[in-house]
Amino acid sequence: MAKKNKFRTPNSRIKSYLRKLWLSSRERGAAASRDKYTCQQCGVKQSKAKGKEVSVVVHHKDFVTNWDKMYDFIRKELLVSPDRLEVLCVKCHDELHSNDSKDGDNNTK
Repeated sequence: MAKKNKFRTPNSRIKSYLRKLWLSSRERGAAASRDKYTCQQCGVKQSKAKGKEVSVVVHHKDFVTNWDKMYDFIRKELLVSPDRLEVLCVKCHDELHSNDSKDGDNNTK
């Protein structure tokens, strides 16, 4: 039996948080608003009227094609091993990022 890493966030949890992010995103809201909460295939409009409930969803036209690639990126850049992390006070953290920006490295924020 494979030993589980207690410091590794499972893919299911990452996907759950990404879904929450997507559902509250401005991009999703803008698309729903732009299309007036109306299905672009059949023209049915979202309704919350009792007995006539209709839901619409915002769909990625290009699909999310590779969840594993997304998980790998998140693990490589964000959910890194604890040995690649350190605890700093807010002041020192801000100074560190301020120095990074001055050096032309804007990818560290």
